[in-house]
Amino acid sequence: MDWIVSLFSGSGVGPTILYLALSIFIGMLLGKIKVKGVSLGITWVLFTGILLSALGVLLNHDMLHVIKEFGLILFVTGVGIQVGPGFFKAFKKGGLKLNLLAVAIVVLGVLTTIVISKVTGESLAVMAGVYTGAITNTPGMSAAQQTVTELGLGTPDTIAAGYAMAYPLAVVGLIMTCLLVRPICRIKLDQEPIADVTSGPISQANSGTSGASKKLRLIPIFVIIALGILVGSIPIPVGMAAPVKLGLAGGPLVMALIVSWLSVKKGWFGTDFTESQGVSMLREVGIALFLAAVGLSAGGSFVSTLADGGYMWIVYGFIITMVPEMTMAIIARLVFKVNYYTLMGMIGGATTDPPVLAFANNVAPEGCKLPNLGYATVYPLTMFLRIFSAQLLVLLAV
Repeated sequence: MDWIVSLFSGSGVGPTILYLALSIFIGMLLGKIKVKGVSLGITWVLFTGILLSALGVLLNHDMLHVIKEFGLILFVTGVGIQVGPGFFKAFKKGGLKLNLLAVAIVVLGVLTTIVISKVTGESLAVMAGVYTGAITNTPGMSAAQQTVTELGLGTPDTIAAGYAMAYPLAVVGLIMTCLLVRPICRIKLDQEPIADVTSGPISQANSGTSGASKKLRLIPIFVIIALGILVGSIPIPVGMAAPVKLGLAGGPLVMALIVSWLSVKKGWFGTDFTESQGVSMLREVGIALFLAAVGLSAGGSFVSTLADGGYMWIVYGFIITMVPEMTMAIIARLVFKVNYYTLMGMIGGATTDPPVLAFANNVAPEGCKLPNLGYATVYPLTMFLRIFSAQLLVLLAV
């Protein structure tokens, strides 16, 4: 049985892939567990990876880095393909209002993070990790890690540890926001419309499949990725120590949005492809690989960070989650009269958080699509802003 011992104790390609697979498999199983209808879902993959790494397993970290980045690229490419066809159209049908509210949430979140850093003396480079966990945004975490590495401000694992500590309570806090806004704003579900024309449904044109689309249904995924990486590498001067970039997450997302929107508009393929199981699988496989690789990379320092006072990051993260979301949710309802079901979707989209969307769909009456529409309307712009803001926090630490 020496071969088994050798397999689990080695640090080569085989053992690394084995632990990746175990992290994903176990994490997916745990993700099915629900407490009062709420689950952390695929986030369990991250925590499983952290646990395995904390146990001292040997891994090939160069390989993990490649898998982490490639997984993230697959995820954002899949997301861009799915939401691209309706994203630009949404601005013509009331989506501008929702996106302005989402922008306000992002700005308030960044300001809250800066205030916490000033009051506590915690480095903004560290708080960037807590911030991305508090808004449940993995591409933002990756962007912060890249910036920290380029500027030599610390280890990327610290960013991942802050993210992991803030994430679980962030999911709870976002769902609490959906629940608390109801009594505060005196919302009665039985009187709430299940269709809201002001929010602007993201109807995707050309839902049929033309003859041309049958020939071109397979998008050149890797061409989108290659072009996206080129776009993501373009430095954008902001007058600080270093420029910001769309990065390995933002670049492919931009290209996927543009290509999918243009292709549906031109009739090259229909929305039966953008909404297909193949694209969904691309997205889910990508995020699973990313979270597993992040967990396995960060687990070694997670326990020591927690023991050294990192538990306070959980508190900071909860504040960053609750203050912006509660403030803007109340304003959106009382001032802008946003439909409650749309509002819940917007809350999830403004933090790119799938568990909130799942909760909103459970609350909404059967057949009501407003949570999905609110989520998808603000998701792309929010993703860009989260990627930029995470880098900005690191740059402010210089």
